[in-house]
Amino acid sequence: MTSTTRLTVAQALVRFLAAQYTERDGVRQRLIGATWGIFGHGNVAGIGQALLEHAEEMPYHQGRNEQAMVHAAVGYARQSGRLSTHAVTTSIGPGATNLVTGAALATINHLPVLLLPGDTFATRPADPVLQQLEVPYAGDVSVNDCLRPVSRYFDRITRPEALIPAALGAMRVLTDPVETGAVTLALPQDVQAEAYDWPEEFFAERVWAVRRPGADPAELAEAVRAIRAAKRPLVVAGGGVHHSRAEEVLAEFAGATGIPVASTQAGKGSLRHDHPQDVGGVGHTGTATADELARTADLVIGIGTRYTDFTTASGTLFSNPDVRFLNLNIAPYDGHKLAGQPLVADARSGLQELTGALRLHAYRVAGSYATEYTEDKERWEQRVDACYEVDEPDTRPTQPQVLGALDEIADESDILINAAGSLPGDLHKLWRTRSPDQYHLEYGYSCMGYEIPAAIGVKLAAPNRPVWALVGDGTYLMMPTELVTAVQEGIAIKVLIIQNHGYASIGGLSESVGGERFGTAYRYRSEDGSYTGSPLPVDLAANAASLGMRVLRAKTVRDLREALAEARAADTPTCVYVETQTADTVSGAPPAQAWWDVPVAETATRPSAVKARELYERHVSTRRRHL
Repeated sequence: MTSTTRLTVAQALVRFLAAQYTERDGVRQRLIGATWGIFGHGNVAGIGQALLEHAEEMPYHQGRNEQAMVHAAVGYARQSGRLSTHAVTTSIGPGATNLVTGAALATINHLPVLLLPGDTFATRPADPVLQQLEVPYAGDVSVNDCLRPVSRYFDRITRPEALIPAALGAMRVLTDPVETGAVTLALPQDVQAEAYDWPEEFFAERVWAVRRPGADPAELAEAVRAIRAAKRPLVVAGGGVHHSRAEEVLAEFAGATGIPVASTQAGKGSLRHDHPQDVGGVGHTGTATADELARTADLVIGIGTRYTDFTTASGTLFSNPDVRFLNLNIAPYDGHKLAGQPLVADARSGLQELTGALRLHAYRVAGSYATEYTEDKERWEQRVDACYEVDEPDTRPTQPQVLGALDEIADESDILINAAGSLPGDLHKLWRTRSPDQYHLEYGYSCMGYEIPAAIGVKLAAPNRPVWALVGDGTYLMMPTELVTAVQEGIAIKVLIIQNHGYASIGGLSESVGGERFGTAYRYRSEDGSYTGSPLPVDLAANAASLGMRVLRAKTVRDLREALAEARAADTPTCVYVETQTADTVSGAPPAQAWWDVPVAETATRPSAVKARELYERHVSTRRRHL
């Protein structure tokens, strides 16, 4: 006879989650390391009580914003190599719908997170309940259904016994390197508190093996033939290199073949900045070196990349008439992009097999090609030096000079987190990455507000390393609330706030497409009704201090250098606040080295839009579909 334990659904779920593990390459760790939660009537008596009941088994973190809690869990998951993540629980209503943005971010970036929103009564004793969305044509729909399109797995647990297959299905998706993303188990508030006799086997320790599939022999042979035939091959390294922990194998592959390696935002750091084959970021925010190689490449070897429009310059970058694509990707969907030749495999396994096969043929690119990209890289590094250089240390810094000051004090242990604004472009072009996980850019969803909560998650996963959240004033105003969490928990993140008085990145984009920076400045209204008056007297440093942060103000480059060094050494949450010179420009960094398609008004009376349309049509004419 099977032994059973009588628990509520919520208690059973928490106990189940505490017994789940992942294993890859012989290393085992907990799958669900902790649970974040904000409680309301939809989860306080269910999941809330269960977390209290099983506090020794499941750590709990208190959040301030539901979206931010998801970002923290995602940051933890990325820093943990997707082998461990956090769960997030909310009440019904706005608590649940606040999860949607975070869920979309997780799914787009292929990062695991478990969402446990409360739901309306399954038994419907009172209808509607507080915060219930009434749908006249469907009684089984709630606001949690908003999470369906942004979740890789979704289930609503309307009966206790339904939890068993749903929980197992959720773990399967969370640990699948192809399918992983946001996983949602919607939990009606009455079912959460309902008791059931659970089989003890449900709570047994389970180890979910994260596989490393190798390449199909026929696909591998075709890949080797394609590389051997190439004269100007280029690797485009994406986030899959990091997810697979394939950085060392990529370095070996690049060193053995001489093939240059460019990186997407998610893939930057796949090689150290000083590796001979590293040529920097590629695409709209890339380096001149990488983009010129992309324009002339006859074979593009995509490794773990989704080929977003920033990488392909909206279909205009890879312009060699004879260019072909070889895509090493664990996901067949991405392996076939750009009519590419797929090599479906784990990035590390596939690279190991490719390197071994090419060594048998003694393949290496021509010396003239290696000399070309090496000299181009040296010229680009001189441009980076010029951006970082400071002639007058007692003046306000430009944004690149802010990065230069941080570059001076950082070593391979530092981790930089960013997601939106003008910083991603500057970082992709300029930052010299020293370790595989130093460069943490969330650019799949480019979500303003990600940086601070993600930094908390990363710091929880890497407690002994300096973790920097780099934010502009626009991003800071979106979501500063988790500073309170960092203070409460003593999580010593470092927050660098760069004040440039508005949406600087979109302001620059607006100007380039004929929008004349409309609605992008943080300024008073002028007499004509536009936002062109003096800057708003907003004191973000005072705001951060009011939330409990230690704040260091820097007025000059000299001040900034001292403040950054002090913040880096601090063992408490610390903020560095600096106002940059470039209040009315994007950053002062080198301009975009490749195009990005943002459609311009086809008809307009304002000269700026007419001129922008003419330029747009010239760029569009160079777009190419790779067939």
